[in-house]
Amino acid sequence: MTLTTVLLAPVVAAMTTAGGAAGEQVSIPIWLEMLAVVVASVSGVLTAREHKLDFIGAIGLAVACGLGGGIIRDVILQKGAVYILDQPLALPMSVATAAIAFVFPVIFEKPDRLIAILDIFSVGLYAAVGADKSMVYELSPMVCVMMGFFTAVGGGMLRDVFLGQTPGIFQRGNFYAITAIAGATSYVALVENFHAPNILALVVCVVITMALRWISLHYNILTPTEVNLDRVARPIRQFGNKAVEAVSKPVHRVPSERALDERRERVQADIKQRRREERKRQVAQKRRAFWEKHR
Repeated sequence: MTLTTVLLAPVVAAMTTAGGAAGEQVSIPIWLEMLAVVVASVSGVLTAREHKLDFIGAIGLAVACGLGGGIIRDVILQKGAVYILDQPLALPMSVATAAIAFVFPVIFEKPDRLIAILDIFSVGLYAAVGADKSMVYELSPMVCVMMGFFTAVGGGMLRDVFLGQTPGIFQRGNFYAITAIAGATSYVALVENFHAPNILALVVCVVITMALRWISLHYNILTPTEVNLDRVARPIRQFGNKAVEAVSKPVHRVPSERALDERRERVQADIKQRRREERKRQVAQKRRAFWEKHR
């Protein structure tokens, strides 16, 4: 929480100078922008070292991670200035970070926890900036959220594509892309619906992004990979089929005691009749045998 407060303090201080009308683009301190670029570029370099890429590969992944999201956003929008070209410090900072991290990786490998915190902080910052740039051109809220999403996680997506892998944001894991969507949505909702100052909405966006990420890691909440409502409906259908069968099945009436007594009497009478006929047959056989013997 202390680190989050330190990161957000300059942003809050900028509220007094940036104002924050809904139609103005959010103003972020230059050093905070460069911090986000550096952190994202470091993740690209470390990934390049894991895959045994050379120096050019490390720079390519660093630029893709640090500035790729903004490139995707600007290419889709085709409005306004392209950030990587309009901000003269962005590309040199990303390349310089790649060079330092490639030659001295131990500087960034040891404080992995700090890098992870700064990384999700950058995701929230990029999500707000991407959504804000779309809102300046009065695009629909859904498009603004999408642009915030691409700005936040587009760099990591490009990195995985360059490595020939399925993008990590599409795989099962702790919340990452979802945090960017939630942060961008909160920013758009606060500015559009509640007319909040842009800087205040940015702070809320970053806090929500970092909070969702922390909750997901702390409670090990993973994104679902299989959602099959048919499994839920199957027991209901089975219960319904059994109920229909029970209703449509013919009812077998239980015989009454009187009916059982009558059946018992008929069986006993039939047995007595067969015994009498058997005795008559035996008597007739004995008589026939007697007369044949004395004939």
